[in-house]
Amino acid sequence: MENLIGKKAPVFKAKAVVNGGEFQENFSLEQYVGKKDVIFFFYPLDFTFVCPTE
Repeated sequence: MENLIGKKAPVFKAKAVVNGGEFQENFSLEQYVGKKDVIFFFYPLDFTFVCPTE
């Protein structure tokens, strides 16, 4: 697998939870580029089928 650290993320829009609980329907990293440092990760919803199988 290719190392993606330091590479630019693709342009996308998605539902997201930010700032400790605020829901956004059309989240995009583009709104933060050049304004803030961003840590970007994916996490499956708690208590879903994916969570215990990982």
